[in-house]
Amino acid sequence: MAPPARSRKPNLRVERALQREGYRLLAGMDEVGRGALAGPVTVGVVVIDETCRSAPQGVRDSKLLQPHARESMVPRIRRWSLAHAVGHASPAEIDEIGIIAALRLAGRRALASLDVVPDLVILDGNHDWLTAPDEVGLLAFAADEVHTPPVTTMIKADLKCSSVASASVLAKVERDAIMVDLAPEHPAYAWELNKGYSAPEHLDALREHGPCDLHRRSWRLPGTMTDDGGAFAALEDAEVAPELVSANAGPPAAPHDNGDAHA
Repeated sequence: MAPPARSRKPNLRVERALQREGYRLLAGMDEVGRGALAGPVTVGVVVIDETCRSAPQGVRDSKLLQPHARESMVPRIRRWSLAHAVGHASPAEIDEIGIIAALRLAGRRALASLDVVPDLVILDGNHDWLTAPDEVGLLAFAADEVHTPPVTTMIKADLKCSSVASASVLAKVERDAIMVDLAPEHPAYAWELNKGYSAPEHLDALREHGPCDLHRRSWRLPGTMTDDGGAFAALEDAEVAPELVSANAGPPAAPHDNGDAHA
């Protein structure tokens, strides 16, 4: 039997190479909540410079960490980074301007909260949604008042770059906390468990009760336009964590359908 594959660990090789090219302040950026049915879409940003040494031990893409491991990382990431921030776009904003423009809005809100201006943003994925040229429908705040640094995109950057993995952890922990805090106001949907994603209990509640004001109503949710879920299935995140690991890279835990495997 072949030995199990080792967990992938992000590092600073990409960041150091970019710094040698002259980009002193680098911002890793990642989003969570893009595929959720309720709640905000959230973008985290973590800025480092050459004085930031190895990232805190155990930093991974947030989808590969158990909740307690993610939460324990937050203060260490904040101490390690030069600057950090998290931005959100609400369900109403997602409905008004669309998910891509909402990602841009959340990302620019995160940048606006920084006390430094990055020289370059490392964005997870292959699509630069942060500086996409089409500003139609984007709120004026995001379009006019926030300087957007140059962006480089990288597929699986959250698995390769410590700054991006750290940004994903900050975003995931903050968004999860928002959904847990909102759960008592809307107990039928069990957001404390599923964080607004399409878990069975959430879909069942939507079919029984319909959506509330914190759902993304433009997404043809179950219990609204169709009784088979409409288009929601196509909007789920493409990535599902193959495993969950602890902060100390211990034995993998079985994934749970509670939002932990979703960005």
